Amino acid sequence: MAPDAGTATGDPFRHTALTYSGDDEYLTGTIPFIEEALARSAPVAIAVPEERFLLLRRALGVSVDRVRLLNMSEVGANPGRIIPGVLRAFTDIHAGQRSWVVGESNWAGRTDLYYPAFAQHEALVNYAFAGRDVAMLCPHDADVLDARALSDLRASHPVYTDRAGEHASAEFDPGRIVEDYNTPLKPPPRFAVERAVAVDTVDNARWFVVAFGRRAGLTGIQLIDLEIAVTELLINSVFHGGGTAALHIWTDDRMLVCAVTDAGRITDRMAGRRPIDATQPFGRGLLLVNSVVDLLRTYSGEQGTEMRIHLRLLDD
Repeated sequence: MAPDAGTATGDPFRHTALTYSGDDEYLTGTIPFIEEALARSAPVAIAVPEERFLLLRRALGVSVDRVRLLNMSEVGANPGRIIPGVLRAFTDIHAGQRSWVVGESNWAGRTDLYYPAFAQHEALVNYAFAGRDVAMLCPHDADVLDARALSDLRASHPVYTDRAGEHASAEFDPGRIVEDYNTPLKPPPRFAVERAVAVDTVDNARWFVVAFGRRAGLTGIQLIDLEIAVTELLINSVFHGGGTAALHIWTDDRMLVCAVTDAGRITDRMAGRRPIDATQPFGRGLLLVNSVVDLLRTYSGEQGTEMRIHLRLLDD
């Protein structure tokens, strides 16, 4: 067990996983939690994928007007955006009150590409909310959980609920999950375009990436998002990662992918997951990147750091 992740005696943060199968079990697990919060006149946020969003909206009836209901398929498409942009965005507004949150960040439509980022997100929630007056229920569809996902679930949540009732997790160890998925990423494909970038060539690299994105079919806001994300990653790399960076860019059937690699190392597990602090002029780059890309994968170790962004290619 990891005592530094919100498990200390008296910590008001409660982080519970709910495994369910089918709509009936989903409602049986979530509605009493929501009703208890409403009975206490507490602020309630429900951030769940589209199918569950519609189910809960119908089940809550007129009470739906008393909750903050969010479509996680949209606001949490990138797992790295959920803590600062969804969960903390709600609970920080209600500081001084106990907030109640239903947060479902994984669903059947998620591809395996997203799973490591999702697993790390679930683990990092414990660090983001340790000591905060929040009750959080995280539903997980048992029909799409394999053995690995179930084990990860119990390592990421100190408490879990299933058909047999509520249990304290003997496997709780969120730090292990963060490190287990901090692994070197698959090398770029041979056809990826590679460029070396230094302080005086950041602008040229940015222009090149935008031109590549345009040729790949990105338009409008996606091109702007690509430029913002790559600029932030390159600036971070050349100033904090040894003065130079390697850039690779390519496309597959669904994504434009851009990887920035340098010799630095990230030691802050919450980098890019904290809301903006107006008193701190620095440290916002990864937060900004997470806010504009569809997925950010990160590996950081003794050999250096790779930040890999993904932007969906829109169908014609």
